[in-house]
Amino acid sequence: EQTLRKDFGLDKHMRRGFRALFHGPSGTGKSLTAALIGKQLRQPVYRVDLSRLVSKYVGETSKNLERLFKKAEGKKWILFFDEGDVLLNKRTGNSAGDSGHYANQEVAYLLQRIEDYDGLVIVATNLRGNLDVAFARRFESFIHFSTPEESVALLLWEKNWPAAVRKGASIDLAEFAGRYPVSAATIVNILKKMSLRLLMNKQRSIELPELEEIADREIRK
Repeated sequence: EQTLRKDFGLDKHMRRGFRALFHGPSGTGKSLTAALIGKQLRQPVYRVDLSRLVSKYVGETSKNLERLFKKAEGKKWILFFDEGDVLLNKRTGNSAGDSGHYANQEVAYLLQRIEDYDGLVIVATNLRGNLDVAFARRFESFIHFSTPEESVALLLWEKNWPAAVRKGASIDLAEFAGRYPVSAATIVNILKKMSLRLLMNKQRSIELPELEEIADREIRK
């Protein structure tokens, strides 16, 4: 960064810090990636759950955010805003009257504080389309997290399949992985539910219909 600012003469064109948007379905590794970046940079990652930070009372959200940024100043924290949709979705045409006015004020405040922060800020959201232009242009980087490709998904099924569970003759795991394009977290959840059911039923093997039922329930929840 310093080379770009000084040697390339871009100091007046560059803002302090760096802002990245992680977008994609739940369970695709956004939180894990933020943690790994912190480990690589040897900087603490401060996770902010916006669903807990956002207050239903007018003006309280801005106060909560102000306390957070003041606490982070000078500490070289990586600020990871999880569940970004909670606050960002407030800036919609559905807001009305005073509540809509204050909701937009809170988003504007967050935008400004993120822009002024001199460290790394990561915001995670499930859908990039939920962001308006005013928010999106604050970010230098957009990284999409997708569900794993079929070959990767098959590897995840195989690596996480419980050793104590025998796959019935009706189960072709490669074919099954192709029909259920889900995230790594969902794969693990399906296998957990499967193991629990087999344990309760004192079974050690499973056939395709039962595995499909468990997967369908997990995807629908």
